[in-house]
Amino acid sequence: MAFDGTAVAGIVKELSEKLMGGRIDKTTQPEPDEIIINIRSKGSNYKLLLTANASAPRLGFTTQSKISPLKAPMFSMVLRKHLSGGRIVDIVQPDFERIVELHIDAMDEMGDRSVKILVIEIMGKHSNIMLLDTNRRVLDAIKHISPAVSSVRTILPGAVYSRPPGKMNPLDVDSLADFKDMIEQGLSIQKSIVQRLNGISPVMASEICARAKIHPEAPVTALSASDIQKLFDTFLSIMQQIKNGHFTFNIYYNEAGKTVDLAAYPLAQYAMHKAEPYDSPSAMLETFYTKRDESYRIGQKTADLRKLVSTHLERCRKKSVMHDKTMEEIKDRDDLKIKGELLTAYLHMIEKGAKVFTAANYYDNNNPLDIPIDPVLTPSENAQKYFKKYNKQKRTHHALQEQMANNNSDIMYLSSVMVSMETITDEADIAEIRAELAEQGFAKRRGIPKNKKANKAAKPLKYTSSDGFDMYVGKNNTQNDYLTLRFANSNDIWLHTKDIPGSHVIIAVSEKGGKEPPETTILEAANLAAFYSRARNSSQVPVDYVAKKHVKKPNGAKPGFVIYDYHKTVYVTPQEPEQNT
Repeated sequence: MAFDGTAVAGIVKELSEKLMGGRIDKTTQPEPDEIIINIRSKGSNYKLLLTANASAPRLGFTTQSKISPLKAPMFSMVLRKHLSGGRIVDIVQPDFERIVELHIDAMDEMGDRSVKILVIEIMGKHSNIMLLDTNRRVLDAIKHISPAVSSVRTILPGAVYSRPPGKMNPLDVDSLADFKDMIEQGLSIQKSIVQRLNGISPVMASEICARAKIHPEAPVTALSASDIQKLFDTFLSIMQQIKNGHFTFNIYYNEAGKTVDLAAYPLAQYAMHKAEPYDSPSAMLETFYTKRDESYRIGQKTADLRKLVSTHLERCRKKSVMHDKTMEEIKDRDDLKIKGELLTAYLHMIEKGAKVFTAANYYDNNNPLDIPIDPVLTPSENAQKYFKKYNKQKRTHHALQEQMANNNSDIMYLSSVMVSMETITDEADIAEIRAELAEQGFAKRRGIPKNKKANKAAKPLKYTSSDGFDMYVGKNNTQNDYLTLRFANSNDIWLHTKDIPGSHVIIAVSEKGGKEPPETTILEAANLAAFYSRARNSSQVPVDYVAKKHVKKPNGAKPGFVIYDYHKTVYVTPQEPEQNT
């Protein structure tokens, strides 16, 4: 994520515009590494979030409400003591670092006014939040750093605060000579810019190169005078926009809808990605981290389900290999019956003690057939031995056919569940899939309510076509059955990828008085069926569609499995659909 000096500068601009002169009403510490400050400023109330979480450090406004612990942590109590009722008099980003200082004029314990400094360092695992006094001594920090932990900086109450070892401030590089002196000869262009300048992320360094049309991995020594001039002009243009406070806040998404990055400036290197613009850097950050946290939380909560389904799938595939091997072994079972019948027909011709009898095979134009026999057994016993082996393999074949059908059904079902994992949007979806797996005997029922109504109902996805038809997508097999068997009317259009696990899609034509949907709606619904299937990343995916009245569910079939006829097929290359309604 490009949470670099530019993103911090954009946030500082927003905070300065809204919080300067604001009064601090309340501070809470809902998480061990997180602070929320309630501020009254210019007739509005704001909640300012500061978090030193190693995986998601940030600063910005938030609309979320979090429950504070019953007993306030020590750092929270220190903030309340020194900052309550104080007013924000300055907000600073020193030297374009990923550091923000909030200067707060408040009364001390003696009733005298003094300026305290609340500092947040947004530096990955080294992120921290500290409160300093007027002399920049540490009053307390959310993370204490002793000399035993770091020989570079000590962050403990009473210690003098010093910033992390810094580099050059890019805003001070304003001449071609300075730029030439800044870049290092032994590095690539991108690494040189990142290692020599404060607040410049690899993404921003690559962006400077992209706009200058120079490869970021090219060595500095390979640059011509013209290349250096283009790089400097591009760099200077971006820095000037930052100085002027001109920011463009975007979250970038790839074709699969996954977050690629966020930035406070347009990224030419992501021109092929979808950009979602924001007026506020705080809104951008909150959206980004909320989605990321939801995705992480869902990923954590479905990890055991994915492992469970993967394990069952692996077992089923191993069974398939064993079934195929056994089928190969018994494919000549009819030959055993023929040998038994030939021995029975020629009993009187078999010599005592013979190990092989050559019979005229009347099943094959009387061609001679060598039949191995056991000299210890009688001719009749040898014939019965062949019949017995034949009957055993015949029974194995019949049993194996049923086992193979059941195993293939399990593979199709479990594959469909794996596809469902990709469409989970909330915990209700997880509960439905877990209950469904338990009902099918693939998961333990422990902790799963027997009454389906005890689970919070999850809802299928809903989209509207460009022609105004509502389209519904099942996110799992339970929802697929609901949409197809209970929700859809007989004349509604049902869609599904051909022989590929995926979601059931319904075009609700009954809501339009049974009006036949245009081809554009059929193709848009087919795109939904293909996108929410295992073939999401394929091209020319076949999608069958038919009136729902021609779709049936066989007795005893697994969830999501149906049969149909009278269908038509269209081919689509899946694209991420527009936001569902």
